[in-house]
Amino acid sequence: MFFWVLALLILCGFLWNYKRQLKIADITDKYIFITGCDTGFGNLAARTFDKKGFRVIAACLTESESTALKAETSERLHTVLLDVTDPENVKRTAQWVKNQVGEKGLWGLINNAGVLGVLAPTDWLTVEDYREPIEVNLFGLINVTLNLLPLVKKAQGRIINISSIGGRLAFSGGGYNPSKYAVEGFNDSLRRDMKAFGVHVSCIEPGLFKTGLSDPIKATEKKLAIWKHLSPDIKQQYGEGYIQKSLDKLKGTTSFVNVDLSLVVECMDHALTSLFPKTHYVAGRDAKAFWIPLSHMPAVLQDFLLLKQKVELANPKAV
Repeated sequence: MFFWVLALLILCGFLWNYKRQLKIADITDKYIFITGCDTGFGNLAARTFDKKGFRVIAACLTESESTALKAETSERLHTVLLDVTDPENVKRTAQWVKNQVGEKGLWGLINNAGVLGVLAPTDWLTVEDYREPIEVNLFGLINVTLNLLPLVKKAQGRIINISSIGGRLAFSGGGYNPSKYAVEGFNDSLRRDMKAFGVHVSCIEPGLFKTGLSDPIKATEKKLAIWKHLSPDIKQQYGEGYIQKSLDKLKGTTSFVNVDLSLVVECMDHALTSLFPKTHYVAGRDAKAFWIPLSHMPAVLQDFLLLKQKVELANPKAV
C-alpha cells in the first residue's frame, strides 16, 4: 500500500512540474508594459523581454534613464516617461499605450515601480514619512492597473504585481511594509475578480536584493535627517549611538543579500509565458529559507527572531 501511495505522489509531482513548464505559443506579437524601468528589476526585465521578442513598453521616471535603456535595446522597445503618483500622467500614458497596442490589447502589465521610503522606528516618524511609499507602491500601482485593465482584459493577458517579503512580515517601521501588505491584498482581490475574464494575476515576493532601492547609505542618510529633528526625550531613550549600532548590526546580514536580479525576472518570465502561471512567486534564497517560512510561524517566534536584530535602547524608561 505504501509503495502505491509513494508512486502516486511521484506521478503527481511529475505531472505538476510538467504542467508548469508548458509555455504560450507565440510572444512576438504580444505587448507588455513595465513600470519602474530606470534601474533594478524593471530595467533588467525590459532588456530581457526585449531580447526574447516581446514588444516592450518600458516606463521610466527620468529622461536620462529612458535614453540609456533605448540605446541598449532593439527598435521594438518603446519607452515612456511616467510618474505613477501623477493621475493625469497615468491617464495620458494609458491612452498612448492603447494607441500603440490597438486591437491586440496588452498581454502583460508588470507593476514594478516602487520606493523604500524611510525605515526607522515608528515613534520617530510623522504621517508624511508614510505617505511617499504608500503613494508610489500602493496608489500608483492601483491607478496604473485600473487605467490599463481594459487593455489586459482585451488580450486575456497577465498582471504581475511586485510585492516583497515586506508584504508578508514587517521588518521595520515606516511606510514600506504597510504599502506592501496592502499590495498583497489588492493583488488577491484583483486575481479573483479577473478570473472570469481569463486574466491571470500573479504576485512576486522578492527577498533582500542589492538594488538602488536597498542602498544602505541612502537609508542611513534618511535616518540621520530624521534624527536631527527628534525631541530630546526620544534621543535620550534611543541613545546617541543608536544609528551607528544599527548599521553595525546590518553589516552582519550582508551575506543574505541577493545580487542576482535575474531571479526576480525569471519569475516575471514564468508568469508571462507559462500556460499555468503561479499565483505567488518567491525570489531569493533569504526569502525562501527564512522570511516566508517565518511569516507562517507564531507571532511570538517572529518577534523573538526579529527583535534579536534590533539594537538595545539606551534608556527606554526616560519618558
